[in-house]
Amino acid sequence: MYTLENFYKSKQWQKLLEVIKLERINEDGQIICWHCKKPIVNKYDCIGHHTIFLTEDNVNDADISLNPKLIQLVHHRCHNLIHNKLGYTKREVFLVYGSPLSGKSTYISTVAEPGDLIIDINNIWKCVSGCENSKPPKLNSVVFGLRDKLIEMVKYRVGKWDNCYIIGGYPLISERERICKELGAREIFIDTPKDVCLQRLRESEDRDLSDYSKFIEDWWRKYTPDMPPGHL
Repeated sequence: MYTLENFYKSKQWQKLLEVIKLERINEDGQIICWHCKKPIVNKYDCIGHHTIFLTEDNVNDADISLNPKLIQLVHHRCHNLIHNKLGYTKREVFLVYGSPLSGKSTYISTVAEPGDLIIDINNIWKCVSGCENSKPPKLNSVVFGLRDKLIEMVKYRVGKWDNCYIIGGYPLISERERICKELGAREIFIDTPKDVCLQRLRESEDRDLSDYSKFIEDWWRKYTPDMPPGHL
């Protein structure tokens, strides 16, 4: 039996979504957003939208929740616009993760709306340290304590925010699974390759090359990918 919180992590949903994506690639190798009719360039920006709004009452009805005819592929931002237009009030939580310099914060700046709660570990660092692109180790406990307190507020749905985006590295699958289970969150993996992240670092003018190289290498050393749909 599924709930709205665990349905989107289920193997059945993930496998179906992958099949739908493959079936809807056009002759140019693109998936076209049903809402805005523009190509969905990045894999992580492709959302499966149910034309019949999922509820606790129908999420276990496969004719609704797992029916390809009732699923549209749209950009994340278009998905938000559709929900707002139809007056849906359900709040969603997204765990946005990836390597340093993968573009997590940049991506969220394109999809978040006023009223959304954004918990960005890099912004917390800047807030408490006053440093733009450095992370003094002496402040570790303060920074991560603040982040954990904010996440606890999300867990108990404290406040009147709309959607929530939790942004961080989260290279370990065990940590991602724990957060998603506790918060009912959906994952968005910003899958920028390591060589691109390192190239962005070399082109950056305000980041310490040595420190951030270590951050990137350490993330990729720890990273454990999610299991593909159907994996036993």
